[in-house]
Formats: sequence, structure tokens, C-alpha cells
Amino acid sequence: MVTCYVLFGSNKGDRFVLFDKAYTFINNRCGRVTGVSSFYESEPWGFKARNWFLNCLLMLETELPADELMKALLQIESELGRVRRPGKRGYASRTVDLDLIYYGAETIDSKVVTVPHPRLHLRRFVLVPLCELCPDFVHPVFHLTNRELLAQCEDALEVRKIEATMS
Repeated sequence: MVTCYVLFGSNKGDRFVLFDKAYTFINNRCGRVTGVSSFYESEPWGFKARNWFLNCLLMLETELPADELMKALLQIESELGRVRRPGKRGYASRTVDLDLIYYGAETIDSKVVTVPHPRLHLRRFVLVPLCELCPDFVHPVFHLTNRELLAQCEDALEVRKIEATMS
């Protein structure tokens, strides 16, 4: 079993319903969810959008290899309405985004997935929930804890905890 961290994000559609469905699919298909961060709203990163993102981090115990886990997450995204346009660059609003942030302490760079997520250290909306669930986890490339990465992060976009409970 490997402990992984998967970040949920959505700024399109009924974000909480989409989270509940994503949570159920991940728990049923990918392994066992063993932890869930608080919910956060964050300003869109890397593009302008009217709606802010709902973000939540899941801690997952899995037996799936990283490539298979990422393929399963991409399938869940698709089933929940995410449309990826091949060749289109840049960021856009989306119903659901499932990012594999860490896969244990492994470093992987394959055609399917790169872990640790290559931009996690640049994004407060990733680091804030990571610091809630695993503040002392050491990034296997930078050799800094998530808490240290957050302290060094230059991202000034707002990330605010919101009161919400899982249904």
C-alpha cells in the first residue's frame, strides 16, 4: 500500500455534488480514502475566471501503480464532465480537476504522470490543504516539508477555508 495525496478542484457546476461523486469514485476504484482536508475556496491560478475554485485534499491508501492511479483519476474526471481539448494550452474553468500531488515519497516522470506534482510548491491552494493533512511530509525532490514550502511560496492569491461538511 502506498499513501497518496489527490487534490480535488472545481469552479464549474455544483462543486460540492461533484466533490461527493469524485470522493465516492476514488474510494471505490482507487483505494481507500483515509483523510480529507477542509474545503477551501481559491482564486483561479494562471488564468482569469468569474468563479473561484473549491479545493479539497484527499489522503488515499492504494495498491495501484502511479500510472494506473492517474489513468483512473482521468477517467473519473471525464465521467464527471471534464473535457480536455488536445493541443489547447493554458488553463480554463472545469467541472473537476484531480491532481496526483504525491505518490508516497516516490519521484516519477512518465508519459502518464509526474510526481511529485511539478508545480505544487508554487501554489498556495495546494500547499494550504497539504499543511493541514501532512505538514511535516518532506518533498522528495526539494527536501523541504510542506510547511517549509508554504512559508517560501510566493503565490499571493487568496485561499480561504470555508465551512462545509461532507454529505
